[in-house]
Amino acid sequence: MLTITKECTVAEIVTENIKTADIFKKHGIDFCCGGGISIAKVCEKNGIEYATLEEELATVDTYKTQAQNYAKWKLTFLIDHIINIHHAYVAETTLIIYQYANKVAKVHGHHYTEVIEIKDLFLKVANELTSHMQVEEQILFPYIKQLEAAEKENKKLQTPKFGTVNNPIQMMEMEHENAGEIFKKIAKLSNNYTPPLEACNTFKALYAKLKEFEEDLHQHIHLENNILHPKAKKLELKLRNA
Repeated sequence: MLTITKECTVAEIVTENIKTADIFKKHGIDFCCGGGISIAKVCEKNGIEYATLEEELATVDTYKTQAQNYAKWKLTFLIDHIINIHHAYVAETTLIIYQYANKVAKVHGHHYTEVIEIKDLFLKVANELTSHMQVEEQILFPYIKQLEAAEKENKKLQTPKFGTVNNPIQMMEMEHENAGEIFKKIAKLSNNYTPPLEACNTFKALYAKLKEFEEDLHQHIHLENNILHPKAKKLELKLRNA
């Protein structure tokens, strides 16, 4: 259960538990670009009783949210969702963020030196994610779909070149951890995506987009690490022991 106080910010709570985003969205609260506001202020601004919001946030894990329903999806359907939603988001958003980051670094890097490092870190994680997603789409995901098809059609499982699904999964999860660590550095450098008071619109857009990217990455990794990978390993073991 989350420990909620009036001083907690929306961003802090969503970062701790991605499921709380659904609660904020239901109440019309901006949990992305405006996530730096405290719960007390957001309740006052939106005319919401603090006690009501506090209870919903604290008991979010008891609600049947979409995030909890992912575990019931077929592996093939979940994979297609990951590709069409999260992989597509990364592909579409990477160039936009890098253009913002490059412009901000050139214009403001002499005064706000951290934006230069942020630009370099984002380029690094974006390149790694691009390669990472290609491996998933070309190697790991097709094999997981084969597992599900083999179970459905009662066919013998063919051993892949990589031996067992555990091998690519271990590699993917190590890369997930690395991407998460890079974004922790970006968050720290950007003061949790809080632009300077005098920031221009491009500066503000950069930090808002980086925050949105990180939140999508949290959900993306959650679906793979906590749902897709364990179910795939379990299914492979079942088929091999059949």
